[in-house]
Amino acid sequence: MTHHGVITSEPRAPIARGDTHRMTKRHGYALLAAICTLIVAISAAIYIGAGADDGQDQSALADDRPPRNSAAPASTGTWVGAWSASPAGAEPGTETDGLAGRSVRNVVHAGIGGTGARVTLSNLFGQQPLTITHATIAVAATANSAAASTGTMRRLTFDGATSVIVPAGQQVLSDAVRVTIPHDSDVLVTTYSPTPSGPVTYHPQARQISYAAQGDRVEDVTATAYTEQTTYWRYLTALDVLSNESSGTLVAIGDSLTDGVTSTVGTNSRWTDILSDRLRASAGTGDVPRYSVVNQGISGNQVLAAGLGRPAENPSGLSRFGRDVLDRTNVKAVVIDLGVNDILRNPGRADPDRIVAGLRTLVRQAHARGLRVVGATLMPFQGHRGYTPYRETVRQAINAQIRAGQVYDAVVDFDKALRDPYNPRKLRSDYDSGDHLHPSDKGYRTMADAIDLADLTGAVPAEL
Repeated sequence: MTHHGVITSEPRAPIARGDTHRMTKRHGYALLAAICTLIVAISAAIYIGAGADDGQDQSALADDRPPRNSAAPASTGTWVGAWSASPAGAEPGTETDGLAGRSVRNVVHAGIGGTGARVTLSNLFGQQPLTITHATIAVAATANSAAASTGTMRRLTFDGATSVIVPAGQQVLSDAVRVTIPHDSDVLVTTYSPTPSGPVTYHPQARQISYAAQGDRVEDVTATAYTEQTTYWRYLTALDVLSNESSGTLVAIGDSLTDGVTSTVGTNSRWTDILSDRLRASAGTGDVPRYSVVNQGISGNQVLAAGLGRPAENPSGLSRFGRDVLDRTNVKAVVIDLGVNDILRNPGRADPDRIVAGLRTLVRQAHARGLRVVGATLMPFQGHRGYTPYRETVRQAINAQIRAGQVYDAVVDFDKALRDPYNPRKLRSDYDSGDHLHPSDKGYRTMADAIDLADLTGAVPAEL
């Protein structure tokens, strides 16, 4: 008899000592057969349980429907980040009611494919508990669509329950669910909260259209009810997949230049998107690693200083590095592109040595976890409203230390790749979006192409 996965036997009457000699060979064969059956059952259970091991943790794959063949082995692969966005602040206008009574359908782009998925929901900037009573994941029918592809809608659970309460200032990870996520596909993650929850934790520069609907339309596979559009990502901060396409996650942390501000909406033209495509196309050749890429850029982000509020909106690179980089799923390497806003937003005279010291602190934290760090030089911004000759000298001083190998394990020279060869204090015109600070789509592609893929792997030095 089996009770909750534990194999037990029915109670038997004791065998009298005097009856022992009457046990026949037939009884012995029956006992031997039972023992063999038990061994086979235990071996199968071990096989199924080991199938989900990703080298980092084990997580069962749940589905909202029973599998066709319950004896089939669990899916195998490695849990990696397929998409992410850093929580940046509290959405204006949501201070009291949050998004109570509305279904929020986030559209995100999976740079890597997999056979299972799980998501992270954040209430970092909330001031009261966030109650989610219903959540789903699905593959979008087409790019940038709120409609789900047929047969891909799955209900999400949290510790086995279909509802979850996320305390203020915290986040939750869903249970894993069996669903095929193709690489370079859009994924729909939908949540419903029936009660006021206060400020909504969001990422404002999505460069992607997401949707909302009145009422609980979480399992609606059509786009009909999703008439509200937004350029924000709400609550959702990560999508992980169980993948055979990747051996680990590369995390890019930066400011608006990594966030992809000024890239064309809905086209996934950030430099991190292009880097993801390059890695997948070249994976397994030479020294190119099999990494997925996740983007932890926040527009306006600085190394040293954070914004206002409790908790601080637009948290500094130093304060968010643990959560946004080190705690990402199966992270193997880091690319850092920070420092420009420490120059532009400093009301006094920005100190290049303090900024570099902050960058070195990030590198030491990564090295303590055995992670290789590639760092970027700071691109020019002459013509931008924040440009001054002094700020240019600070930028050049920081770049000199980066190029000298005093900060990172390897360097990607974004400055050299995008500057005007006839005036190195400004962006080349065709790489300039027009504001003289942020690149065009062509400029973002050039940034991604400037990265030597072999630099993403290698030994981590004891110190620089």
